[in-house]
Amino acid sequence: MIVVDRSGTIRFANRQVSALFGHPHDAIVGQHVEFLMPPRFHARHLEHRQAYTGSLRVRPMGPGLELFGLRVDGSEFPVEISLSPVDHEEGLIAAAIRDVTDRKRVESELILARRGAEEARAAADSARHAADLARESADRANLGKSRFLATASHDLRQPLQTLSLLNGMLRRAISEPVAAEAVAQQEQAIAAMSRLLNALLDISKLESGAVKPDPTDFAVDELFAELRLEFAGLAASKGLGLSIEPCGASAFSDRTLVEQILKNLMSNAIKYTRAGAVSVHCRPQGAESLRLEVKDTGIGIAADQLRLIYDEFYQIGVPANSSREGYGLGLSIVRRLVSLLDATLEVRSEVGKGSVFALILPGGHGARVHSSVAAPSAASARPALTHVLLVEDDAAVRNATRLLLRSEGYTVQSAESPADALQVAQAMPQLDLVLTDYHLGQGASGLEVVSALRARLGRSLKAVLITGDTSAAIRELRADAQLRVASKPIQAEELLAMLRDLLRA
Repeated sequence: MIVVDRSGTIRFANRQVSALFGHPHDAIVGQHVEFLMPPRFHARHLEHRQAYTGSLRVRPMGPGLELFGLRVDGSEFPVEISLSPVDHEEGLIAAAIRDVTDRKRVESELILARRGAEEARAAADSARHAADLARESADRANLGKSRFLATASHDLRQPLQTLSLLNGMLRRAISEPVAAEAVAQQEQAIAAMSRLLNALLDISKLESGAVKPDPTDFAVDELFAELRLEFAGLAASKGLGLSIEPCGASAFSDRTLVEQILKNLMSNAIKYTRAGAVSVHCRPQGAESLRLEVKDTGIGIAADQLRLIYDEFYQIGVPANSSREGYGLGLSIVRRLVSLLDATLEVRSEVGKGSVFALILPGGHGARVHSSVAAPSAASARPALTHVLLVEDDAAVRNATRLLLRSEGYTVQSAESPADALQVAQAMPQLDLVLTDYHLGQGASGLEVVSALRARLGRSLKAVLITGDTSAAIRELRADAQLRVASKPIQAEELLAMLRDLLRA
């Protein structure tokens, strides 16, 4: 506390002033009050003091201003000053001076904290915005990948489909031994190209996230029956036994992806078995799981090689740059599919004795799902005078398919669009079957063609749908007993066998 007169001379100072400013008490009294403040405030303070003496009242000094005191060592500190008149006649003024260093420090810290919180909120908002943009970009990228893969799947398979069908037609037309041998070698090359293309596209789809599981209950026996049909001939050609035991259980998973896993496992089992047999069976594992096993008596896998078998292009016992059967992609696809299904794959193997791959899936829910796959008929001949409508927008594939079917004695009319198909069907009252590509031009689909023809004819027309699509919509078509779905590229013999089977059904 100090008391000053009109001239600004300090007339009184308590002991706390000495403690606050560092000057001896006797050195303070008698000095002008500006003695206690930094020089930069002297002129302004003189104006404030003169204005206050003209209107004495209780009030803070310099409201809204930053005020500082000056210590004897030259250091400054923030202060607040309250003014109060003591003697109006003599113009004495009392000034209460408070050191507000701690309060200013806390205020600064609060300001910094508030600023930090605002910056953190702004950063969080920016991060959320960036995350939203990243998600949108990822969604666009995934959509772009899906569109690219759908297009690549279709467009890359089309020329292979043409080559495969033309090869099948040539095998029927050529009898000269040298030419027949050339056509047989051509068939092997086309098959190798098809396997590699399918494997690479499968891996690309899995990497891009374009494949989404669609789990349902399905009968394991139904799947086993299809595997038996596909692999019986291959096993027999190598002199191997093939045993696929009845299961009687159902599983809850994506049937198509499980089928793809088992096909890769069976293909490997037959490939690496020189003598003996390949067997497939299932059994319960625990209360809620089902164990599907593929067992072979093949070459086996060394313990130190088991960790490598899922790598791309790795093949057991095949040196680099040597001739090989396959490309070592099957188990890489299996690993990705198992992860996608959140399933479990176990393997045990012994060199020279064989291997067992076990796929563990959730058991089916509710009532048992019954198999709808009929046993193959012994008959191989197609019904006489069969009328087929071929719908295909790719001219090369259309011509190759027409040549193949006519070489087998089918009566064939072709169309390249749904509108053409309806017009051609008008002139084919005895139409027995429609064979159509799934993806037609201008966004049309073969399924639309089948539906329109059935509606026009008023009956459940038999149909074969050829596609490279693996979406859930395609998988659901298997429930149609009058419809078969074939994946591109399909070999000529496989296509003809499918037509015969459907026409007999």
